[in-house]
Amino acid sequence: MAEFMTETGQRAPGVPRPGTAGARRGTAGDGPAGPPDGQEAVALLEGTRALVDPELRAAVESLPGSMRRIALYHFGWQHADGTPSAGNAGKAIRPALVLAAAAAAGGSAARAAAVRAAAAVELVHNFTLLHDDVMDRDTSRRHRPTAWTVFGDADAILAGDALQALALRLLAEDPHPASVPAAARLAACVVELCAGQHTDTDLERRAPDEVTLEEVLAMAEAKTGALLGCACAIGALYAGAGEEQADALDGFGRQAGLAFQLIDDVIGIWGDSRHTGKPVGADLAARKKSLPVVAALTSGTPAAAELAALYRMPYVKEESEAAGEIARTAQFVEWAGGRDWAQAEAADRMARAVQELARAVPDPEAAGGLLALAEFVTRRSG
Repeated sequence: MAEFMTETGQRAPGVPRPGTAGARRGTAGDGPAGPPDGQEAVALLEGTRALVDPELRAAVESLPGSMRRIALYHFGWQHADGTPSAGNAGKAIRPALVLAAAAAAGGSAARAAAVRAAAAVELVHNFTLLHDDVMDRDTSRRHRPTAWTVFGDADAILAGDALQALALRLLAEDPHPASVPAAARLAACVVELCAGQHTDTDLERRAPDEVTLEEVLAMAEAKTGALLGCACAIGALYAGAGEEQADALDGFGRQAGLAFQLIDDVIGIWGDSRHTGKPVGADLAARKKSLPVVAALTSGTPAAAELAALYRMPYVKEESEAAGEIARTAQFVEWAGGRDWAQAEAADRMARAVQELARAVPDPEAAGGLLALAEFVTRRSG
């Protein structure tokens, strides 16, 4: 259940824009071209926050007091002591995809009708974040302490459970005819997210040479791509789209999600914590088998053997030595080709996403918002 942490508006090195020669895979380069500067995506995200936040906040405010306090803190709307905060509630990528897909498939009226569904998707996303932070023992998110470090494991888990229930309640109470199939898709997506997270935790218990790249790609699709695809499919359903179009938009979101995860993993190793809000190298310190790491481990190079030896050793916890060990580990990942592979694979996944988008929404102008969002989340250097 991975998350979007930051979008800096910069393309990660080595990831060409879909529609350019470097991004083509077969005919994948053909299709709608996004804006060169990301301004359309920024406008879509700001518009989404304006539409969805009131619905989202009303849902959170309906929680019992103890759960409400934790959720309001997690979204950045309150400090830990309950006083108001103008914090960061996230970029709202997933609800923006719901609204952009509804607009692409059915115009502005469909977009307006899908606001409650967009809020439901954002609630599910934040349920996963609360749980992930507990399982991964992450201590910071969005430039502030994570909920479990403030309120404890049990309270953070229960708040996450409450957000998932709120999401399903929003759809159950929505009179729109698409709410029932949307709820079914979202529930199936949650199951897939949980399965992906289970695979992730299982991989962490296995030795470095017992994990394949195919397994990690499948896990990343379940943890990250599934909810992005579900968001796009739900937007299409609210526009009255049939299953074929909804499935194609689901495919678009999944491939864009994989491209995002690949770049997010690169940023997690070589990014800047001032931008990400999380300590860079934390996954290396935890010996997590991220996509660049597994690509490096399976490269068959001398650096891969050195990396595997490092990954078999416990993490050095002394602060004076930790930074050096993380830097050394990152160097071996790079020398073994993990960084280059991840960037090339991200470009390939974006090309596949463009293919799916062209199949779902043949009109390039109508598809522009979705492509702009997909490009925005992979145009990052952390």
